[in-house]
Amino acid sequence: MEIELAEIVEGNTKLLVPKDSLVDSSPPRDPAFFNPRAKISRDFSIIAYSAFLKNFRGPKIFLDSLAGIGARSIRVAKELNEMEKVFVNDVNPKALDIAQKIANLNSVTKCSFSENEACRFLSLHSRREDRGAIVDIDPFGSPSRYLDCGIRATFHGGLLSVTATDLTVLHGLFPEACRRKYYGIPVKTEYGNEIALRLILGCLNIVAGRLDVMIAPLFVQNNLHYYKVYVKILVKTKSNNNMGYIMHCKKCGNRQIINDSDYSCKVCNSKAELAGPLWIGSLYNKDFVEGMLVEENKFQVDKSCKKILEKCLKEIDMPPTYFTLDEIAHRKRSAPIPLAKIIEKIQNAGFKASITSMNPSAFKTDARMDEVLSII
Repeated sequence: MEIELAEIVEGNTKLLVPKDSLVDSSPPRDPAFFNPRAKISRDFSIIAYSAFLKNFRGPKIFLDSLAGIGARSIRVAKELNEMEKVFVNDVNPKALDIAQKIANLNSVTKCSFSENEACRFLSLHSRREDRGAIVDIDPFGSPSRYLDCGIRATFHGGLLSVTATDLTVLHGLFPEACRRKYYGIPVKTEYGNEIALRLILGCLNIVAGRLDVMIAPLFVQNNLHYYKVYVKILVKTKSNNNMGYIMHCKKCGNRQIINDSDYSCKVCNSKAELAGPLWIGSLYNKDFVEGMLVEENKFQVDKSCKKILEKCLKEIDMPPTYFTLDEIAHRKRSAPIPLAKIIEKIQNAGFKASITSMNPSAFKTDARMDEVLSII
């Protein structure tokens, strides 16, 4: 049966997508999967890849291991002039057929198409001369099974971008599954999206260490059901210890970063919960995010991209975890205070405080929960 396709535009790339994916609340996987709501994730990819290529000196090759209909990879081929070669791989021949039609529609000639299981495809690119400057892993659910081969397929100094969509696992509904897939467990908190991103980075860091390489996070992004991390792969093993735990006290709301499994809260002495082991280092590279802001003006992307990047810059030097206005109001048993006002009060008290890209009604600070409550 002929697949009914609709033509849409993302950036300045024309896409042919299954019609049902534009009307169904949950896009069907048959005959080929396409999620229109992931457009902002693809927009950020274009900006991030463009910023990265400005300073990359090796062969500019893009490896898309789970390409689907090629929405991301053909946008890369069409919109990033610096990219020399784009490999579009998927295990679904129907999706690849659509991807080839999209490439033809956009007069793109630098794409190479292959029908392979993702790890086999990445393994074929694991030799030094065949590796990618940028490698993307965007699966259904967890990316953990693809991380080894993804790292091996990434050039030294190259960029690995990884997506996770298994929110129920990363948010603590299935802690043992999370431990099995990400080597750590979450805690159900108001800042669960940040814990999820740090668990993904922690898993990447553990796998990289086993392969005698290291990761350097450049940027992270989340919206709806998508968590995506962008890390530089470096053939080095000397690094700061960026693994630890987030200790969260459900009783008083205190949270802090620790490097061991001490369960006691330093504020109220209650037994606290631990999320981790996970990445406790920085989520963003300042120069890279500034570079993304420069590149953002060059592309037709969602207007929210610029606002999110500006928030990322403000929170770069802030500690992990954030506080929501509703959480503070609940503990104070009062109406929420405006975000700008609470940040100003905390800063006037001598602490650091900033907005966060993770939540529009939240802030980061180096003050403890009891200190925040006392200040306001």
